Order: sequence, then C-alpha cells, then structure tokens
Amino acid sequence: MKMKKKIEKIINKETILYIFFGVWTTIVNFGSFVIFEKFFGSEYYLIANVGSFICATLFAFITNKYFVFESHSWKIKVWVKELISFVMSRIVTFLIIEEFGLFFLVSICRMGNLKFGMIDGKLAAKVILAFAAVLANYILGKFLVFKNDKK
Repeated sequence: MKMKKKIEKIINKETILYIFFGVWTTIVNFGSFVIFEKFFGSEYYLIANVGSFICATLFAFITNKYFVFESHSWKIKVWVKELISFVMSRIVTFLIIEEFGLFFLVSICRMGNLKFGMIDGKLAAKVILAFAAVLANYILGKFLVFKNDKK
C-alpha cells in the first residue's frame, strides 16, 4: 500500500501533462533544430541549437503555465514574473545541459562523426541531453517558476 501511494504521488495529472507537453516541446525543439541546421548549415549547429531553444521555450512556457502547472493569472505582473523566471531557468539548463553538453558530446567526444541509422550524431547527442534537461526543467518549473500560482 505504501508503494502505491508513492507511485500515485509521482504519477499524477501534472506529471502526465508535463510528459505529454514535454514530448511536443521536444518535437518543436528537434524539428526546428533540423530546419535551422539546414538553413544555417551543418557547421553552425550551435546557432541552430539556439534557434530551436527559443522556439521550444516559448511553446513550453505557454503549455506549462496554462496546462501543466495551471497558472491562469492574466495579471501583467504575475505573467511577466513567470515568463522571466521561466526563461531564466530554461537559459540556465540550456547553457549548462544542452549547449555545453552538445558541444562536449559533438566536439570533444566526437559524437558528431557518428551515424545511428538515419540519425546523425548531433541529433543523437540532443536526444541523450534531452532527458537531463527535462528533469531539470520540471524541478525548476514546479518549485521555482509556478510554485505560488497553482489554481
């Protein structure tokens, strides 16, 4: 019985919605990364990563605010505070996990030279790093950004 309560505490409407919209945010991130990399050129993969980060962050803010953490306030002060907190927390995880991590895996570990079926090494590196970023972003969103504005 104790284990069931722990599982119910972890797997609830909020975490299910976070995972659902997280998958869509990842699709926005990866899709825009591929588009930006084609547009700028493969050698500018870090610039493509910044563009995909901006697209994914805007999408994630809206879905996290209204659907996941249910912060429905339209007060400009609350909205701006949440947006700034959200963007700043995402910038931190982006720079530390995604940008530095991508540079490390592609340039230092040479993952960029690998192919995994139809997926190149850069995209595979982004997949690996996405797991760490998702966990960090959930914790920051829940306990830092939207903590006081639930329902």
